Amino acid sequence: MKQIYTKTGDQGQTSLRSGARVPKYDPRIEANGQIDQLNAQLGIVRSMLSQGDASYQLIHTIQRELMVVMSHIATPQGSNNPRESHAADLTRQLEDAIDRSGYQGGFVVPGGGSTLAAFIHLARTQARTVERRLWSLHTQYPIDEAVLALINRLSDYLFILANEKE
Repeated sequence: MKQIYTKTGDQGQTSLRSGARVPKYDPRIEANGQIDQLNAQLGIVRSMLSQGDASYQLIHTIQRELMVVMSHIATPQGSNNPRESHAADLTRQLEDAIDRSGYQGGFVVPGGGSTLAAFIHLARTQARTVERRLWSLHTQYPIDEAVLALINRLSDYLFILANEKE
């Protein structure tokens, strides 16, 4: 069995994709930790949807793209990352889903409907946290603007989805 622990992080450092060591409080690591948390929350949401639900596959696609985003964030400037981002295409898919929803507006107090909707709202708020971390990170380490737009649109999509699942 392969060991899961390496003990290389025991002194407060971790590795970027290139192998370069950085402190665990590096803003790239913080951003990736927030994205990882969002991905886990989306996993809870997806687990509560039926596989026939149109949002099931879209959320799975989002989860996979978040992993690509994390890979790019963990790639130091000047290093090549072979993983292709599909952020712009995915943003368009989210916009299409939002436009098809027919949402009429208004605020919602999370938790008043279904457990699924409450979990979607939790993921929505985490998407907003990710967005803030990415914009902060963008001041030091440029981030593809398509990724920034994707995360913004994701929180909008999750708001619409939560309202549909109430």
